[in-house]
Amino acid sequence: MLLYPRCCWTNMLGMFCVRAFGLAGCRTATCARSLHTLPGITVAQIDEEVAKLLELKAKLGGDEVKHQFVLKTAKGTRDYNPKQMAIREKVFSTIISCFKRHGAETIDTPVFELKETLTGKYGEDSKLIYDLKDQGGELLSLRYDLTVPFARYLAMNKITNIKRYHIAKVYRRDNPAMTRGRYREFYQCDFDIAGQYDAMIPDAECLKIVHEILSELDLGDFRIKVNDRRILDGMFAVCGVPDDKFRTICSTVDKLDKMPWEEVKKEMVNEKGLSEEAADQIGEYVSMQGGRDLAERLLQDQKMSQSKQACAGLSDIKLLFSYLELFQVTDKVVFDLSLARGLDYYTGIIYEAVLTQAGVAQVCSEAQNGAPSEESVSVGSVAGGGRYDGLVGMFDPKGRKVPCVGVSIGIERVFSIMEQKAEASAEKVRTTEVQVMVVSAQKNLLEERLKLISELWNAGIKAEVMYKKNPKLLSQLQHCEESGIPLVAILGEQELKDGVVKLRVVATREEADISRADLIDEIRRRTTEA
Repeated sequence: MLLYPRCCWTNMLGMFCVRAFGLAGCRTATCARSLHTLPGITVAQIDEEVAKLLELKAKLGGDEVKHQFVLKTAKGTRDYNPKQMAIREKVFSTIISCFKRHGAETIDTPVFELKETLTGKYGEDSKLIYDLKDQGGELLSLRYDLTVPFARYLAMNKITNIKRYHIAKVYRRDNPAMTRGRYREFYQCDFDIAGQYDAMIPDAECLKIVHEILSELDLGDFRIKVNDRRILDGMFAVCGVPDDKFRTICSTVDKLDKMPWEEVKKEMVNEKGLSEEAADQIGEYVSMQGGRDLAERLLQDQKMSQSKQACAGLSDIKLLFSYLELFQVTDKVVFDLSLARGLDYYTGIIYEAVLTQAGVAQVCSEAQNGAPSEESVSVGSVAGGGRYDGLVGMFDPKGRKVPCVGVSIGIERVFSIMEQKAEASAEKVRTTEVQVMVVSAQKNLLEERLKLISELWNAGIKAEVMYKKNPKLLSQLQHCEESGIPLVAILGEQELKDGVVKLRVVATREEADISRADLIDEIRRRTTEA
């Protein structure tokens, strides 16, 4: 009968036992001695193998060898220091304020979804989805965007009418370009309107929201490109693109903002199998840009007018521009037939906001050590969206559709530009919101400082105190200047006798004695004015 061990002396010996003799779970020295009970195994053989293992252990350095690892963040991710977080919070505040101004409420969804929920919704970009390791249960993936989880949420909760915003992280297994604000983990800020409404009214509001946010953030010159999936599909049809190639050709057209037409055409013909004649006809159309006048012209076009689908899209573009004129945003909106947006779930109007090279250079020229460029060239999308009337129906058991339209702000690119602006500006970025610092002018006043700061905290005043019993007055004042704290409440023996607090304005160094009873109101008044 095989004897089992009680004490373990090395993992390597245990592996030897398992592999050589099939003793699963046996990882001890005494197990080696008990192996002689097996037929055909001698103690001498065991001692010889143990000696080999001990020699190997010595070469590897024994238990003292520690695994060396590089201290870094994962590829496509980054940390944010307090200054960067202050900038992010300011941007988020601007965006959320706009969303709320337009009547949106907020929701949240899990960071991972069932894999089948995300599969087949993103066209060729589906390969960028992060799949999680099977833990013996559900097959899961990290969310790729916030739109598909939103559609799943609507179908699951049988919601047919909602205006919502959602700000959260999403994940894409993409090739990161950190300097251009392109990451594998990043925030999206989404605004969506779900429900059955008259054509183009909610769509126009989404474009108005993009215009408001980009204008308020002061990122420089921008353009909002608009198109319609029905126009694209109609264009492909009249140009001779086979029905089964619509989506793949659409994905190729979507690359026009990154590749010249010659390369796009080459991909269509050589990789996607499209005829050169069809590609040339597509090239004529995707070079067109304009406004409502272009939509009217295309409605009279000999080829486009043959497609009912394209005509419906062009009529909606005309209607959209009439609403945009009322919203006074047409100066930044352009009807661009090259805009495709490769996601499969779009069914109607699509749009994308891009910053121009000239605008970014003008805002960030000092940070980039260069003068503003005269040439207006797109430097990347900062917002995008469109109408997706069929997505919710994909999740509904009865296939009931809920019309939806929305926009997503590409916040990471915005952050990159805002950080450049902060570097170029002489203005200091505050990383805290402290309104007043409680300091002492003499020693042995810790208790009095703590009493006063407690009163301020209880009144909702943002206040700070130095964590030393007897800090030097100069050190306390320097901390206020470095941190941007606007006011200093100074306590001294004389102030305590008189029942006052000396309130100092850090920027001007003006001081005034304020009675203890009036201190809170005075701090509120001064910080409100500032």
